[in-house]
Amino acid sequence: MKVDFAFKQLFGNDKNKKITIVFLNAVLKLTGRETIKEVTFIQQELGGEYKDDKLSRLDILVKTQNGDFINVEIQLSNQQDMTKRTLYYWAKMYESQLVRGMGYSELRPTITINICNFTMFKDNKDFHSTFHMYEDKTLSRLMQEDVLEIHFIEMNKFITLWHEEKLDALDDILIRWLLLLGMVDGRKKKVYAEIYRELEELAMKDENLRAAFDTWEEISQSPETILAYQSRLKYILDEEARYIDGINKGREQGLEQGLEQGLEQGRKQAQIELVKKLLKRHEPIEDIMDLLDISREEIERIKSSNS
Repeated sequence: MKVDFAFKQLFGNDKNKKITIVFLNAVLKLTGRETIKEVTFIQQELGGEYKDDKLSRLDILVKTQNGDFINVEIQLSNQQDMTKRTLYYWAKMYESQLVRGMGYSELRPTITINICNFTMFKDNKDFHSTFHMYEDKTLSRLMQEDVLEIHFIEMNKFITLWHEEKLDALDDILIRWLLLLGMVDGRKKKVYAEIYRELEELAMKDENLRAAFDTWEEISQSPETILAYQSRLKYILDEEARYIDGINKGREQGLEQGLEQGLEQGRKQAQIELVKKLLKRHEPIEDIMDLLDISREEIERIKSSNS
């Protein structure tokens, strides 16, 4: 479920709109925004993230009954650019609202929700972090109506806290939905039985969760969907492998470069010491120049630094 394709199949279409609305309200409930009652799905394409990408289609983009824009992104692998990438996506979505004849005052709040399968904030133990624009000293918000709101949900932290029995799915609807997302690990080809069992019990009392369960089972039985899911997962894992290979290659090149620099510095220091010894023996500068293939200026510099 943490693969973007699977997430979009469940939450990103009109057929499952009710499920999408419940999920979004569960994520946004802590920020005090008005309850979402209706959404319209939007197909949004942004410029490619990488040199060889032509387009980057957002996972899920909706417009609420108030005109607010909400983007939900699933991120499986950490390529160390998540914060800037998120701000870029947010800015493009915010800018795309402005059309000819429209005033800036008409721009609506834009919200980005990132569901990450890696750690974003090592010093924060919470799995759900929310960011707005604040004044540094007073912590007052820049505008009464927040036009910028960014959420990060770190699934690895969430699963750890759940296993430590620090989360209560009965009292928190968001925890139920995140358990649904964390139930399947596509990389390990594994369904977490303990999560599945708890969700089955919860679904008996939560009709929206039950509907999501039934929809996911239906999707999972489609050969076309399975093939597309596996293809997308393979692409993500290949991209992650290329990224890791690039890091390792960079480290190797750095070590080689560092070794060469170290050897060069050692040779230069040895040459300086030899010049000092020859000068101490009152050898003519011309002879030192010929012997060591060194300029007069360099010899004079060494001579002056040694005096």
